[in-house]
Amino acid sequence: MDATQDGDRFELGERGPSVFVHRTARRAPSATAVLRALLADRAEVPSDDIELDWSCAACGARHAAPVVGYPTTASGGRWYADAAAAPGLGVAVVDRRRTVGLAIEPVDLVDAPAIDLAAFHPSERTALDAMDDEERRVARAALWARKAALLRAVGHTRFLEPARIALSLPDDAPGRMERSVPEFDALGAAPEFHGVPVGGGWVAAVAVLG
Repeated sequence: MDATQDGDRFELGERGPSVFVHRTARRAPSATAVLRALLADRAEVPSDDIELDWSCAACGARHAAPVVGYPTTASGGRWYADAAAAPGLGVAVVDRRRTVGLAIEPVDLVDAPAIDLAAFHPSERTALDAMDDEERRVARAALWARKAALLRAVGHTRFLEPARIALSLPDDAPGRMERSVPEFDALGAAPEFHGVPVGGGWVAAVAVLG
């Protein structure tokens, strides 16, 4: 049996995306493997038949959510999906209606002022600085995971500098964008954010556009 058949499957909110979290003490499966497992379960097709294209149509890099070539949904539409892997952990997300992005980040992110200036909006930095050390450590990693997930959902773009946008703090469920930029607004896709419980020194987040 494929080891990726074992894990936690659940929905994010009401009628939200489906998520699969696979934890293992052995070598973690690839992002492709966990995504195939989730799509096979949700679409009821053999995992070997699933077609995924991870290459960006604009530049060829693997920096965004993949395109699901097969299967389609029951209505003939496309599945929206993403996945990521870390040591001992694989997470995947799929949705029938909306674009999704997923990111996994370590709780112990490198803590440096230069990083925060590039990653976080001034209002986010003010909120983080008001927290005690442990609360800030977790919130900072979760906030960055949400931004990284958003970048994957948006895909190939040069305008979405993380420090130009502000998100609600990670204790909001679902999270929302509090300060946007005109270039993002032009996409017409208001994002929402969900934390995914993974443990083991990692945080995971899903961004949903639509």
